[in-house]
Amino acid sequence: MASQLVHLVDDDAPFRAATMRLLRLHGYAVAEYSTAEHFLECVRSGAEAGCVLLDVSLPGLSGPDLQARLAELGSLFPVVFLTGHGDVPMTVRAIKAGAEDFLTKPVSQEALLDSIDRAFAHYEAEHVRQEWVRDARKLLDKLTPREREVFEFVVRGNMNKQTARALGITERTIKAHRERIFDKLGARTIADLVSLAERLGILQ
Repeated sequence: MASQLVHLVDDDAPFRAATMRLLRLHGYAVAEYSTAEHFLECVRSGAEAGCVLLDVSLPGLSGPDLQARLAELGSLFPVVFLTGHGDVPMTVRAIKAGAEDFLTKPVSQEALLDSIDRAFAHYEAEHVRQEWVRDARKLLDKLTPREREVFEFVVRGNMNKQTARALGITERTIKAHRERIFDKLGARTIADLVSLAERLGILQ
């Protein structure tokens, strides 16, 4: 099994060296960057996914600015911030913007490793969730426009008679559409359809 990759972005060379030794000792692969611009360039070139261990204060593009750029690129890389002089407002902003954690230097080995472990766990869960969403949307795309209309009525609790009246078609036609919807989506019950709609954000 390949080692999980940590992207270490920090302009403090001795800190990078010590942190790389620690992470490699615990089985992580590490790529180091002294500036946010260098890392961003690598991301745009297709850098391997991994946890970003990111210093707040960097020459040029700052850590929070890099976080914003990654979000603009649609990156799912989990970000763990490191800073020598964090404050509560800065921490809150970083977490609200999607950071996994915000650690103040000097950080203990245990706290750093725990934070990285949680970041990878969250990333993997989010990756699985997004794959599920993509697959589910592909299933929905198999529905005809009329079947999609019927699906929307069904998951909102409408009976066949109500749906038929609203769409101006017969109940028999609604039943036929429902059968095809269940078949195409691989659903066995109404609850399956409702769960699918909720997880895709259709029922808001």
